[in-house]
Amino acid sequence: MNTEILIALVTFCFVSSITPGPNNLMLLSSGLNFGLRRSLNHLFGVTFGFAMMVLLVGIGIGKLFNLFPISYEILKWVSIIYLSYLAYQIANNHVVKHDCANPKPLTFLQAVIFQWVNPKAWTMAISVNAIYASEQTLSAVLFVTLVFLLVNFPAIFCWLVLGKQMKRFIESPIKVKLFNWLMAALLVCSIVPML
Repeated sequence: MNTEILIALVTFCFVSSITPGPNNLMLLSSGLNFGLRRSLNHLFGVTFGFAMMVLLVGIGIGKLFNLFPISYEILKWVSIIYLSYLAYQIANNHVVKHDCANPKPLTFLQAVIFQWVNPKAWTMAISVNAIYASEQTLSAVLFVTLVFLLVNFPAIFCWLVLGKQMKRFIESPIKVKLFNWLMAALLVCSIVPML
């Protein structure tokens, strides 16, 4: 891969990773509600789960949509339902101190599995493979996956840190409630393009 293509790939990975989407909104909310340390499993789950998605899409799982068009429709509705459920959970997570109702951030496995119903993740995985691993050799797909992994982690980590830093300014329960409602509303807005 020549230097120009590598720079373009890194730029694509960075822009698609740093821009708002379901993962980033949920990490932002998790950073505020649970702090950095308690949200690390969520962060690592997103990173690993998305890298696995890029790899599997690159080696051909994305072709299932062409073979079985109904699978895309099923995935779309499962995504809409699950994102709506997560928005509801975020909207009702009104804790600053963790002594009530024992709230918990997403686990590693939940974050890994979430990638498969995340419409932005599907779009990113399909696009990066179609553009930068178009010959679909295993080495090209592995390289694209590795670059995405290395760029994605620090980009999404920024959202978690931002959420943690926001906690200093959003201390009162009413402000946390309003913030969580806003995050839930933005998550619901991310569903609209699928409809």
